[in-house]
Amino acid sequence: MSRTSDKTPPVELGTPVQFLKGCGAQRAELLARLGIATARDLLFFFPRDYQDLTDLRGIDQLEEGPLLSVLGTVEEVDLADRGMGRSVLGVLVRQQRDYLRALWFNQPFLRDKFKRGQTLLLSGKAKHRAGRWQMIHPHVQVVDTEQSLPKGQLLPVYPLTEGLAQRHVRQLVRRALDSCADKIEEVFPTSYLDQHELLPIKAALPQLHFPSSRESLEQARRRFIYQELLILQLALALNRQHVEQALKAFPLELTAKIDARIRRLFPFELTAGQNQAVAEIAADMGRGHPMNRLLQGDVGSGKTIVAVYAMLLAVAHAAQVVLMASTEVLARQHVETLERLLAGSHTRLGLLTGSQTPRARQDLLAQIASGEIQIVIGTQAVVAGEVPFSRLGLVVIDEQHKFGVRQRAALKNSAIHPHYLVMTATPIPRTISMTLFGDLDITTLKDSPPGRQNVHTYFPPEEERARWWEFFRKKLREGRQGYVIVPLVDGSEQVQAANLEETYEHLANGELEAFRIGLIHGRLTPDEKHSAMEAFRGGQTQVLVATSVVEVGVDVANATLMAIEGAERFGLAQLHQLRGRISRGSFPGYCCLFANAGTDEAVERLKAFVVSNDGFHLAEVDFALRGPGDLLGTRQHGLPPLRIADLARDAAVVEEARRDARLLVDADPGLEQADHALLRRMALVRYGKSLKLGDVG
Repeated sequence: MSRTSDKTPPVELGTPVQFLKGCGAQRAELLARLGIATARDLLFFFPRDYQDLTDLRGIDQLEEGPLLSVLGTVEEVDLADRGMGRSVLGVLVRQQRDYLRALWFNQPFLRDKFKRGQTLLLSGKAKHRAGRWQMIHPHVQVVDTEQSLPKGQLLPVYPLTEGLAQRHVRQLVRRALDSCADKIEEVFPTSYLDQHELLPIKAALPQLHFPSSRESLEQARRRFIYQELLILQLALALNRQHVEQALKAFPLELTAKIDARIRRLFPFELTAGQNQAVAEIAADMGRGHPMNRLLQGDVGSGKTIVAVYAMLLAVAHAAQVVLMASTEVLARQHVETLERLLAGSHTRLGLLTGSQTPRARQDLLAQIASGEIQIVIGTQAVVAGEVPFSRLGLVVIDEQHKFGVRQRAALKNSAIHPHYLVMTATPIPRTISMTLFGDLDITTLKDSPPGRQNVHTYFPPEEERARWWEFFRKKLREGRQGYVIVPLVDGSEQVQAANLEETYEHLANGELEAFRIGLIHGRLTPDEKHSAMEAFRGGQTQVLVATSVVEVGVDVANATLMAIEGAERFGLAQLHQLRGRISRGSFPGYCCLFANAGTDEAVERLKAFVVSNDGFHLAEVDFALRGPGDLLGTRQHGLPPLRIADLARDAAVVEEARRDARLLVDADPGLEQADHALLRRMALVRYGKSLKLGDVG
């Protein structure tokens, strides 16, 4: 009689995690929430941090400065409410006769995490205050017993979901490594690994999860950071190559005659920076493949004039232009600007927005299809469905980061692609421009048109609030106008911050009761927003209470005052954009911040804002403090998130990967050589959809 073999089948890369020893169906469901379905997924589920047990200290051995770890038992937990949404959570940890207090500011939700008698592993920087050691916002791990911790190791800390413990994930990752790490293909040729001093993948994976030393961890991390950034840069380089070789566009050449006709429409001379920008854009538009160029410039640097020049160059060749704006307020502002500049021209404009009646939209679409309308200005409605352009030659996108790469690809004209000019008044840190905007050539405007006034910025203590409003009223009586910016439309029990309705009522019945006040926010209808802006622009209202809906494009020369409530709730780039709404005429501007700055990071950000009017400097500061996701809303951009690389921390690797990717694609167009096949496949799988690389592969 034959016996059934009880031998467990070997674990392959594609083996579902539920069949790994120690997992099962229930735990597999929890892992699925983290995007883990197979053994391969476990191998590439990178730790988010590490518990450093190589320097585990007794409380009596602590010192100020280095990152240290302490093991102790929770003695007491207390949560103190300081009012205005502020709180302090304290956890007293005992280690024999010694004590350490861990503190968390404004994170009351952590209270339920701690219970008396728990064993905690705390990692952070210790400070000695009032005779006792403390750690502020330490990294915490709840452990079963002190004996369960392996001493002298760097333990991986993984992202979790409710129901999963660190030990579960560590055990499963260890089993996946032991079973099938040697089955992972190496993406780099051996010569490439040697040339770039990279660990082979079979050596790097175990060291990334369970490093034997800090040095080996850094070598493993570098290998995967470099690989991730190189794959992104290869995708961008392949995309650029595809655009230049396979896509066709109308060549819109600049001649001396066209240049003279365009410049005659401007009532001023272009700055040196604008002339340089025009030259770069015109050179691109004169070629037979689509321009993909980003025009970035600080607030008030004159980007709109450069864009208008490019638009008129297209119109001079009987091509149509689309100008896409992020909001209807901005779209209407562009129409008014263009109408003023083109008053002496035969160019016809059309405004296409989501608030138009079906009949008005149909009439406009018919005129676009016939070519009667040469410049179409609009919002998302421009790409909502098919807009029948007669001969679309140029697409201009204002505030690029509010759209995304996929929307850039939505406007096409049969086999002929339009040229693309995308603009941003949010200066972009170099590492972001090389990654999230890496498919674009970049033109930067740094100088401002002559006559632009400075803005004086203040961040006073709360007790000087009355003095600011006294100054605000004085300037209003002199004939100036001002904005009051708030972060929220309505009040919220969860968020302690100024809101529009309460601020409006308070000012109208208090500090500014003698003046005419209007309000504007994102929930108003397009007509209501337009009316509010027109009343402010025309001087019927002296003060506009607003949310960040006025962040870009709003241009009222007489507005020189701005108060920003809840300033800690805005990023530096957004604060700089808001400040850019004032002092756009011949009078100096004054901006005052009021904030409940509960963290050191918030205070540092606001102080940096006060001392600098340079948007490029502030963008780098914001990037260093908050990272790319918060800075530009990168999730909107359309590229998959990075798994291990950090654009702020790994700036040098970004530069290296960009250089190496371009060298590879230049030497092997299309990455057709056998040694590069895996690199090519990874680039197409990871970024093919978001960058429209289907035709490449």
